[in-house]
Amino acid sequence: MKTNLLTAIGLAVVSGFSLGAQTVEEPSTFANVYIGAGGGVVTPMHNHPFFGAMRGSAGVFIGKQLTPTFGVGIESAFSVNTSSWGGPRSANAFDNSYVGLYGTVDLFNLFGGYQCATRPFSIEALAGAGWGHDYYPKSVAQDYNYFATKFGLNFNFNVTDNVTIALKPALTWNMNGEYEQSNVGYNINDATFSLFATVAYRFGDGFPCVKPYDAAQVNSLNARINELRNQVAAESANAEQWATRAQSLAADLDSCRAHKPQIITKVENNLSSVRFVFFRVGSHAITADQRPNVEMIADYMKNHPKSNVVIKGYASPEGNYEFNVKLAQARADAVKNVLISKYKIAASRITAEGEGIGKMFEEESWNRVSICTLETE
Repeated sequence: MKTNLLTAIGLAVVSGFSLGAQTVEEPSTFANVYIGAGGGVVTPMHNHPFFGAMRGSAGVFIGKQLTPTFGVGIESAFSVNTSSWGGPRSANAFDNSYVGLYGTVDLFNLFGGYQCATRPFSIEALAGAGWGHDYYPKSVAQDYNYFATKFGLNFNFNVTDNVTIALKPALTWNMNGEYEQSNVGYNINDATFSLFATVAYRFGDGFPCVKPYDAAQVNSLNARINELRNQVAAESANAEQWATRAQSLAADLDSCRAHKPQIITKVENNLSSVRFVFFRVGSHAITADQRPNVEMIADYMKNHPKSNVVIKGYASPEGNYEFNVKLAQARADAVKNVLISKYKIAASRITAEGEGIGKMFEEESWNRVSICTLETE
């Protein structure tokens, strides 16, 4: 029996600490310490009626739950002096005491695993050893001290996470062999049975569970986080570049908005090489009275094969500005197209440019014109 109990305790230690290392957060040094007190009955296992020799007993204990499975502690118990065992009455209120160390194994957590919460009910196996003392009147005999061992079970009813009510049956052996000196050890004739009811309070929050993690998954997530951080840094740099570009474009736009339309008010030319083709308001059609001017340009270019002509179209300021810009270009193109289609002048010799609104002449209608400048190499 002793071997089996010690083996169970060893398994509990290994299991408890392994569980703590894998799934339970390490508590502080003074966490899970408990104190308690209780009372019950004790009776000898020899030479007396089991129930007839029972007497009251009381005790206190203090311990610490090292893991969800394994705990240690120290306890003391005192049996009330009733002389029910047939011996002489002691000189005080108690005729027996026991002080010892003990270890406990939570069988539910050992075999069923820790559930990361306090069970409403649990069973612990208990093993301990300590000092037993029998009290006698000095006139009869000297007090008797002996080495004792104890084994039992704790039926724990966990009222809350911190308060436990327990029923504790146990056997305590006098290892000195009081009644059979020739058979010292675990002899039933040198044992007593006890049954205690106790109340205990445990300090702290128990054993909080921590969620296990996959190292490979964590490394993968860290790598992804670093990758995203690099992307954010790159996008931030790119955003700064685009912000700079946007500021530059905004400055260019403001400059364009502030720029006033350019109006040509003066044309310097040699009248012998310049011809004018005038147009009606809003039109780029060459009227019959202006065709001789175009023909004069064509005759000159035929007589001077190396000559070129630059045609600049203008519009008067009446009306929409954008329309007038387009109209100025259309008037230059109109002269160019007649020179090409009717007079067969090569297009490479003709340059047609729209100059927008012109104010060369005080008479507004004269500014509806294409000014053709002949150039000779």
